[in-house]
Amino acid sequence: MSDLTTKRRNSLPSSDFGMPGARKYPMPDRSHAINAKARASQQEAKGNITPSQKATIDAKANSILGHSKSVDAAHAHLKKHY
Repeated sequence: MSDLTTKRRNSLPSSDFGMPGARKYPMPDRSHAINAKARASQQEAKGNITPSQKATIDAKANSILGHSKSVDAAHAHLKKHY
């Protein structure tokens, strides 16, 4: 993952964040999108973000990664059964 300095993070448009209003979960590139999905899963499990917020973050990340909703649904299904 490329370094995201404070200066670069502050210069990102709000649309580059998974939670634009709070400017959380920055996703200027693919590696940050992957990381945002992982962190959102952790934070949802801890009760720090809602399932709806996680879904918003995942949708933004998926648009960067080129994933469809069906891919995430398949992963969720596998996690429940294994």
